[in-house]
Amino acid sequence: MFEKLMPKLRVNTVFDIDLEGLYASGYRAIITDLDNTLVGAKEPSATPILIEWFEKVKQHGFKLVIVSNNNLGRVSTFATPLNIEFIHKARKPSNLPFHKALGLLGFKPSETIVVGDQLLTDVYGGNRMGLYTVLVQPISLEDEGFGTRFNRRVERIVQRRLRKVGVWTEEDKNK
Repeated sequence: MFEKLMPKLRVNTVFDIDLEGLYASGYRAIITDLDNTLVGAKEPSATPILIEWFEKVKQHGFKLVIVSNNNLGRVSTFATPLNIEFIHKARKPSNLPFHKALGLLGFKPSETIVVGDQLLTDVYGGNRMGLYTVLVQPISLEDEGFGTRFNRRVERIVQRRLRKVGVWTEEDKNK
């Protein structure tokens, strides 16, 4: 079970993802979480540097979709001005939103990356689907709701367990 909670890659932010390297490895699509992955949970729109990153994603040849457990208002307010497709109220880690995203993107799991800030939703859901999972550090912990705060407590327990068995080390980050 714990192997399904282990991301393939851990980085500080989306800006640390090696898009060139992943594209060269055959990846063509990115499914990304929104809150605390791209912007803080209460930040309504993309920052200028994030808009630049979206352009870089396109320039490298990736297709991108946002998959968020948040509501339509929150996700559409963020994604629509950027002309980015999205799935809201996703209920990650359920397989359904990942299947929907793959359908929107038109790529197979072996060609798709999932980027998110939570082990229990983004990483677990992505790994169950055979996607390449990238865990980023959350942007703004103080803005998180009750459910996410609960998940963070569970994540700390999981991380301690993974450290104990020697598969979660701080040296692994940014590899």
